Amino acid sequence: MKPEIRLRNYWKMLMSCWNKSAAKKLKIGIEKNMKTQIVRSLVFTALVALTLGACNSKDAEKKIAAAEEQLQKSPAPTATVPQPEAKPEGPLPAFQFETTKHDFGTLKEGDPAEFTYKFTNNGAAPLVISSVKPSCGCTVPEYSQQPIAVGGSGFVKVKFDTNGKSNVQNKTVTVIANTYPKEITLNFTAVIVPKAGPSAK
Repeated sequence: MKPEIRLRNYWKMLMSCWNKSAAKKLKIGIEKNMKTQIVRSLVFTALVALTLGACNSKDAEKKIAAAEEQLQKSPAPTATVPQPEAKPEGPLPAFQFETTKHDFGTLKEGDPAEFTYKFTNNGAAPLVISSVKPSCGCTVPEYSQQPIAVGGSGFVKVKFDTNGKSNVQNKTVTVIANTYPKEITLNFTAVIVPKAGPSAK
């Protein structure tokens, strides 16, 4: 196919993809300067690139518009809201601690630190402690293993290791039982004076 015929065909493609008035102006300017076969070839190559670029640009715009439309239709993620604990039916036990907080005061690093939280079951069913979870490995808990009858007493004992500690310490132990709610948190604090030497944690 002659370059002139191929050029006309690409002009038709360009007119369908690009601004018609701009294409006509470009055509007039090119025709005035197309005096040699070399110029025709160069212009032909440029028109091919321009035509493909114009079409690809419109295709890209269509794809972007479609993606934006799809994004708008997609439901926004919803935050998971924790559900409140459901209260079991029937009679339930209940903790009544003498205190849920204890202050050891000022201790020297390495001093033993123990405290027993005492409680009474003032509910309407036997109380069973399933586990006691300390907030750190420096605390070792002990607790009543047997069911506590209504009106009966029990305990949760904590042993706090002060080695490697310094300054103010705030610790907790979480008691999990067949009560409502299932968990209750006990707290204790201490101010640890470190030993002479390298600074403690």
